Amino acid sequence: MVLVLYALKLGSSAFTIGLLGAMFAILPMLFSMPAGKLADRYGSRAPLLVCAIGSGLGLLVPWAFPGIAAMFVASAMIGLSLAMVVPLQNLMGLISTPETRARNFANFSLGMGIANLIGPLIGGFFIDLAGPAKTCLYLALLSVTVVAMLLVWGHRLPRTPAETVKAKGSVYAILKIANVRRALATSSLINVGRDLYQFYFPVYAYSVGLSASLIGIVQAFNFGAELAVRFFLARLLKKFKEEQLLAYSFFIGAGALVLMPFFESAYILALLSFMLGIGMGCGQPIITILMYSYSPAGRTGEALGLRMSIIHLTKLIGPVLFGAIGSALGLAAMFVVNSAVMTAGGLLSRSKPKSESEP
Repeated sequence: MVLVLYALKLGSSAFTIGLLGAMFAILPMLFSMPAGKLADRYGSRAPLLVCAIGSGLGLLVPWAFPGIAAMFVASAMIGLSLAMVVPLQNLMGLISTPETRARNFANFSLGMGIANLIGPLIGGFFIDLAGPAKTCLYLALLSVTVVAMLLVWGHRLPRTPAETVKAKGSVYAILKIANVRRALATSSLINVGRDLYQFYFPVYAYSVGLSASLIGIVQAFNFGAELAVRFFLARLLKKFKEEQLLAYSFFIGAGALVLMPFFESAYILALLSFMLGIGMGCGQPIITILMYSYSPAGRTGEALGLRMSIIHLTKLIGPVLFGAIGSALGLAAMFVVNSAVMTAGGLLSRSKPKSESEP
């Protein structure tokens, strides 16, 4: 958000803003798997240090060298650092037992949700107070804190297990596992649904006469629901199996999406956005748990990196593909097709997991 507002202040066009956004997706798509391999082989401390240093330096570039070129350098460096979320996810699995894994991943997703909610608020406050350039400097100082914490306490992070160091094989060996393929498919579907809502709901809401402030409020219900449901996710996972709860999440999201183009009231659209947020808020952390559980021993980081690469690929392809559908058939048809995709994800989630011996 800070870089986008900074670029707009410098007079960037909508096309340039789109290219900046693409930089955040392309590099994590290319480097998430290598980041996962590094975590498998050398542990989480070094990749997390690279992440903190890279994002900090990336934020310093537009502060030190104001200009559009600096925006692209910053986007590339921060985008590359985003790939390091994979070692962090892998770390959550390493410090967990099978009994505590669901709870720990649920709490991790809650922390990420809170950060995603607070981050824009802090960025917006500092932009209004000091301008975007100094905001980049202030945010870069957060990275200094993280680097210091990793240098002082990073030795406490679990070391790489011996079987991880010895584990080898191609990515095709991971893809041969049926449950991994299913987790990757459901991950792609749920992220397509979430991204398309964020891209095209404002377009639909604007077309029916909602003001910008109302559109923002309606979407805030979606983000708020994602955060709220994660407070209860650990309890829900005690009552329901991961696959069962994931299927419910897809079906709730599908129901909300298919109903949206039939209503123009901000109140009803806010309710439907809240329903969609409940589904999205449950689905993403559950898929991370499943992906870690189904991954071969010693290659969990690589498998999580593969998932992250596919997620960022869908961020590039999904809006373009569904945008073409929307242009040809109208916005209502796009919502209906997206709902069908979510329904397919629910049906896929309900299928019985295969044993490790099955291809």
